[in-house]
Amino acid sequence: MIVCHCQHITDRDIHAAIDWMRSADPHAIITPGKVYHALGKRADCGGCMPLFLSTMRSNANLEVPMELRGLRPRMREEETSHERRRQGH
Repeated sequence: MIVCHCQHITDRDIHAAIDWMRSADPHAIITPGKVYHALGKRADCGGCMPLFLSTMRSNANLEVPMELRGLRPRMREEETSHERRRQGH
């Protein structure tokens, strides 16, 4: 199925890129930008992005490796309310 008409990307292209990236680096965080780059393309109009992301999410190799889950430190309540900006802003 064609996912992106502008760049001629199919669902098979997306799955192949994700599988290739996962086999090359099992600890990689796979993003849409990395998939486009692996395919030698880049996003054009963005109209395909919802379908592109849906196709990516359907691939079992997309998951974040277990060793990398939960590495982001939890933010305290006062940090989240100001989005790390000083209170005067």
